[in-house]
Amino acid sequence: MSSPEGLAHRPERIVLVRHGESEGNVDETVYERVPDHRLRLTERGLEQARATGEVLRAMLGGGSVEVYVSPYVRTRQTLAALGLPVAERDVRVEPRLREQDWANFQDPADIAEQKAQRDRYGHFYYRFSHGESGADVYDRVSTFLESMFRNFETPAAPRNVVIVTHGLTMRLFCMRWFHWSVDYFESLENPANGQPVVLRRQPDFRYRLERPFAQWDTSVVPTERERSSWL
Repeated sequence: MSSPEGLAHRPERIVLVRHGESEGNVDETVYERVPDHRLRLTERGLEQARATGEVLRAMLGGGSVEVYVSPYVRTRQTLAALGLPVAERDVRVEPRLREQDWANFQDPADIAEQKAQRDRYGHFYYRFSHGESGADVYDRVSTFLESMFRNFETPAAPRNVVIVTHGLTMRLFCMRWFHWSVDYFESLENPANGQPVVLRRQPDFRYRLERPFAQWDTSVVPTERERSSWL
């Protein structure tokens, strides 16, 4: 358990940012030819990241920043376009924050069938052939959190943490952080491309979301614990 002194070193905010619009967001056939990790941002995606960067720079207000970024090209391009005032030593390329692995080069008909199966089976538990389930991503996000928390325990811990990653990974990060149920996770929408999600530290040193994720399935009623995760 952290000491009161250690709690005081926790950052004031943790900001999750989804990458900007990528080639795969506008043309799913690109997955047949280009590895997922090499997909690039579209021009619109770059503009989304630049606009988010303006918001983040105003929010951070010159405070110290540490950045974690998925190794995929589109997330690293997003980070560059954000224009955050960080030195290279304050940026950690973190493979555990990568997108859910679906396969290698993809057969569109096969992926369409697997997506239909996933909708029937559940997005958290369904595992793509030769790929991952949402539960697998949850597990690697959990090990990332352990590493990140160790970095909070020193007086030199940054005042702000920015994590540039992927939509599903962002939802699973928050599911793990706030101990959400699988049902609630399944009911949530991914953030839009380039959208930030902000966890703000409270006077009791716990974190809350500035606003909840949008729910596509409003028949799932959040529990008291889940409702308490946002302001």
